[in-house]
Amino acid sequence: MSYIRTGEGWLYLAVVIDLFLRKVIGWSMDTSMKTDLVSSALKMAIRIRKPFPRLIHHSDRGVQYSSYKYQNELSKAKMICSLSRKGNCWDNSVAESFFSRPLSAS
Repeated sequence: MSYIRTGEGWLYLAVVIDLFLRKVIGWSMDTSMKTDLVSSALKMAIRIRKPFPRLIHHSDRGVQYSSYKYQNELSKAKMICSLSRKGNCWDNSVAESFFSRPLSAS
């Protein structure tokens, strides 16, 4: 997740990146960092890519990603959850790299 300053205040952005395609396949924006933000991005990615069973989904250890709701969405899609090691940003380097680029709203 990251945040973007807009003329109307801050917005939070969550993305799901397909490592094979190297592109964003799910995204969501909201005014809060609640679980619905990341859950909406995951649902979009699932609709678009229709993942095969046992596909590995990786994220950091944020409370939104480890929540019951998010874990349930992964389970319904028969995806395997992989969480970064505690305090190791390198485990989630693809997402960290994506968010290191300047984001702005026009």
